[in-house]
Amino acid sequence: MQGLGVIAALVTVQFLEVGLNTMVKAAMSRGMSNYIFVVYSNALAIFVLLLASIIYYRKRSLPPLKFSIVFRIFVLGSLSCSVQTFMYTGIGYSSPTLASAVIDLMPAFTFILAIISRMEKLDLRFQSSLAKCIGTIVSIAGALVVTLYKGLPITSASSPDSRQPNEVLLSPKSNWVIGGCLLATGSFCLAVLFIFQTLIIRDYPSELMVTLICSIFVTIQSASIALFAEKDPAAWRLRLDTELITICYSALFVIATRSVIVAWACRKKGPVYVALFSPLGMVIAVVMGVSFLGDTLYLGSVIGAVVIALGFYAVIWGQAQEDKTIENRGICSLESSSPNVPLLQNKNLDF
Repeated sequence: MQGLGVIAALVTVQFLEVGLNTMVKAAMSRGMSNYIFVVYSNALAIFVLLLASIIYYRKRSLPPLKFSIVFRIFVLGSLSCSVQTFMYTGIGYSSPTLASAVIDLMPAFTFILAIISRMEKLDLRFQSSLAKCIGTIVSIAGALVVTLYKGLPITSASSPDSRQPNEVLLSPKSNWVIGGCLLATGSFCLAVLFIFQTLIIRDYPSELMVTLICSIFVTIQSASIALFAEKDPAAWRLRLDTELITICYSALFVIATRSVIVAWACRKKGPVYVALFSPLGMVIAVVMGVSFLGDTLYLGSVIGAVVIALGFYAVIWGQAQEDKTIENRGICSLESSSPNVPLLQNKNLDF
């Protein structure tokens, strides 16, 4: 039941993330600054997380907070600030569909970093490890196809555009190359964040408090970046339209809810398991992007998505085989340690 709960929670996270990406794109098309958006959404999330922490820890003891933990959360906040800045800027250059496609790089990055940090073991003599390696390479190739190749349009946008795909690719309003590079950088930072967050949560098992302190650091850091990057003082004014709705949605459902769920799932299942759910966002993003934003669906996106899916399922299969092997070893170890094993009984008779 606990495993089903983690799966349901991570699927919900994908819906929340894609919903935010769609809303961010709509708000940015109306003039919202991505830098100021990060500041306001994290600042509002602080109050949500503070209220939730007061209610949750009212009758529970909070683990002692050491300076070393606070410093590690500060580094985690820097990673989170980088992820949000890269991702939202990349969405502004491209679309939520491309964001959900390139985020599929994140499981590959997470897998590589988990091996480096020894959270995952790699032995190419086994089919499971070989499948995970091949799946990782295939996922990266698929993401590059989505990023660098658009191809012919399959569906028409709501506002017809007679320009050729290559002209759209070079257009400053829809620069998919720059957007793809920013999104890929954000995906790598997110993979590092998952690894680092898992290490923190295992030493300090309090997801709410870690997320709260992290949001405080992100607000401070993002405000410094926004003051430097955003030259127009009028951009700080909140408008009672899509911008305010997007900020509230991000603070409540993404920064607060999603961050706590992901931290909890990383502690339960590990960062690689959590990262493997990100390709689900591609399917959701395509439907929402075409349906609500009028995005054009290109052949390159379809080809890249298929390649990514093949790599994703190869990694999933390898992970399942490794879990089955570990489970079988655990059963064999339990049986061999049982006092009813004849070999152990004969050994006792010798004494």
